[in-house]
Amino acid sequence: MTDPTTPLVRLSPVLPILARLTFAAVLLQYFWSSALTKMGNGVFGLFSPSLGAYAQIFPRQMEAVGYDASQLGVLHWAVVVAGMWAEFLLPALIVVGLLTRLSALGMIGFIAVQSLTDLYGHGAIEHAETLGAWFDKTPDALILDQRAFWVYLLLTLVVMGGGVLSLDRVVFRNATSARPASPQPAP
Repeated sequence: MTDPTTPLVRLSPVLPILARLTFAAVLLQYFWSSALTKMGNGVFGLFSPSLGAYAQIFPRQMEAVGYDASQLGVLHWAVVVAGMWAEFLLPALIVVGLLTRLSALGMIGFIAVQSLTDLYGHGAIEHAETLGAWFDKTPDALILDQRAFWVYLLLTLVVMGGGVLSLDRVVFRNATSARPASPQPAP
């Protein structure tokens, strides 16, 4: 049994809140700004992505069709729209702490796809300084270094949830706990 006075046990309610606060301070604006570049014009911009959205997500296919998005199929449209919505919704859900574990897991998947698109779609794999290397003297490579920290932050939320100050706590407070009941001592 763990001693409830150990520092880790005392810090455990604070860690998810700090992780969500760090995410909001460091990555929320990054993802929302990126999503805004994908929106089309007008009221229906959430359903009609910009040309840049297609070029960001499908760079080689866009080059092949002369940057005419109308030549791409409905699957391309669906992926671009889903990516744009994910960049708006998942960070917002993480910050308010609603469906935190699922949202953080979705963001990890998003970052993996984003990284692969940067490496292979945009050719960053050919630039060692962009890819970076672990266990070297420079901690500022875009892909391996920075995104490792992003994923680690999000893994904290996948494992620990949104914390005591989250909408998860409010909305699901009456839900059955996923934790098994403590064994009761025999009489």
